[in-house]
Amino acid sequence: MKKFKRKNPHTALGKRIKRVKRSSGLFIAPSFLGVMTFFVIPFMVIIYYAMVDNPISREFVFLDNFKNIIGNAAFRTAVSNTVKFAAMSVPLAVVLSLLLAILLESKIPFKSQFRTFFLTPMMVPVASVVLIWQVLFHYNGVANDMLAMFGGGPIDWFKSYLGRVVLTILFLWKNLGYNMILFMAALSSIPKDILEVARMESASALQTFFHIKIRYLSSTILFVTIMSLINSFKVFREIYLLTGDYPVDSIYMLQTFMNNTFQRLDYQKLSSAAVLMSIAMVIIIGLLFIVENYFGKDVEG
Repeated sequence: MKKFKRKNPHTALGKRIKRVKRSSGLFIAPSFLGVMTFFVIPFMVIIYYAMVDNPISREFVFLDNFKNIIGNAAFRTAVSNTVKFAAMSVPLAVVLSLLLAILLESKIPFKSQFRTFFLTPMMVPVASVVLIWQVLFHYNGVANDMLAMFGGGPIDWFKSYLGRVVLTILFLWKNLGYNMILFMAALSSIPKDILEVARMESASALQTFFHIKIRYLSSTILFVTIMSLINSFKVFREIYLLTGDYPVDSIYMLQTFMNNTFQRLDYQKLSSAAVLMSIAMVIIIGLLFIVENYFGKDVEG
């Protein structure tokens, strides 16, 4: 009779783990190659262009391009406007969308119509949204007609300091619906037994909100803040369609500067601006993660 040799379980487990790792690597490979091809390698090329004098001679100049771009008046204006716009629009987008989500949780009349109003911009093309804003805030538009009814004079909205206010309203109308859906999903996932215990302990609605709901919403608040921050850096399409290449100073944003630089084929200035913007975004998002980790750690535990 043949003797059957018993397999070592550790050897079999090791082979199985290697097989799983190999198959996982094969599944991840297409995504990894895509990220490397379309994101990592192009960004490395941008860093290279930011450190040479021009694409032809390619003489290494290290940080000279960064010094030149920081000293550029148009770049400083664009950075200042972008920071001011983000500081005004991002907190409003987060707070208002959270309030809307809480409002839609309660029993209010015309809830579906209210939700549709804020979700409509997600389905409408940007050009159509801009057309609506042009009708509303044109020099001979609806907003000035309403001001005239109350004895006010006409305002050239897109060519004054109020252009940033108009852009903020447009930004909020476009982004509140998506953020609101995220917050509604997060609110519905809060454990009902914890809310019931708080109710039995006679906790007020404000106490429940600040001590329980906000804790469980911390990760969603982080995500919504990051997405709103990224979207605030992407308002170039709306500005371009509303005002063209060179808008008024109050809405001359960083992407407007980069687009005009690209049209002049000034690769060094464009690359330096892109690298600086990326570094700033990484630092800001890193700080947001640290803050979220501090306030949300007790919930995770």
